[in-house]
Amino acid sequence: MATHHLFDNWFSLLVRYALIRLGINVKLRARIGDCSFDVSSEVFGCFLSRFSRGLIKVVKCVDDKLLVNDVEISNISDIIYKIETWRKIVGWRYDKKIDCWFRNNIKFKRIYEPIDEIFDDEVYKDVDVRNRFVVDVGAFVGDSAIYFASRSAKKVIAVEPQPMAYKEMLENIKLNDLENMIIPINAGLASKHSKLCIQDLDIKSTIATYYKPSDHDVHCSIPQKTLSELINEYDIGNEPILKMDCEGCEYDVILNDFSYVRVFKELIFEYHEYATKMPVKRLLEVLAKDYKCKLIRKKGIDMGIVHCVRKW
Repeated sequence: MATHHLFDNWFSLLVRYALIRLGINVKLRARIGDCSFDVSSEVFGCFLSRFSRGLIKVVKCVDDKLLVNDVEISNISDIIYKIETWRKIVGWRYDKKIDCWFRNNIKFKRIYEPIDEIFDDEVYKDVDVRNRFVVDVGAFVGDSAIYFASRSAKKVIAVEPQPMAYKEMLENIKLNDLENMIIPINAGLASKHSKLCIQDLDIKSTIATYYKPSDHDVHCSIPQKTLSELINEYDIGNEPILKMDCEGCEYDVILNDFSYVRVFKELIFEYHEYATKMPVKRLLEVLAKDYKCKLIRKKGIDMGIVHCVRKW
């Protein structure tokens, strides 16, 4: 059990945690060496989860100070509620001179939640991108594109409609000297050519927003590319990979443009049932004609990540 490696009083903590899960109101007080502290059930559960995933490697008490991965923290709840503290625990450091966060030669102007998923949880690790072309739809600030490039992709076509996220992606590409490997495109993806209206310029808003196309509004200026356009405009090579995390556009593209989807040897996409009110089962039925698919991560009741490999 993870608790055996983390806490001196691991057995009593497990018993009390089980009682809390049953609805019984008891307190959790953890002990590590000379340090003891109260911990909420939420933080305790998160702590165990992150330890089991290898994100938390060592916890110790030195001179009455709590250290997680050798980073001093004032309160164990900081691992959830103080995002910069957690970044330091998993190895990110801030460089004031160049105004960016860095780890293992990877640099970002700012750290967002998707970067945790991509670089810490490695949600795309099942896809072997070595020497292959990747069409990255929903590229955000270049996080996934930079991840694929760091794993030896031949070229990444990074498609992102939100103007501020796209601008920051350009900065991140330059920071990592990847101008020759990543092709950034300020556009969305749809089954037919159209335009997008994006009025909210808050970068974080694009993380959970499905930008639907509009054919009529003259104020809509962001283009919607189709897969056929991308395939014709760029050499995507043999056995290309399609990654989609576009908050709902995956339904439109898979259901309405499947003849071009099947050009790709592999797909990895995040589905968003809440955005379309349609079960992922509908997508899997269509994909089953040509692909063998598996759910590699569940994210709540209506989201998850699916990896598909073409059968031929």
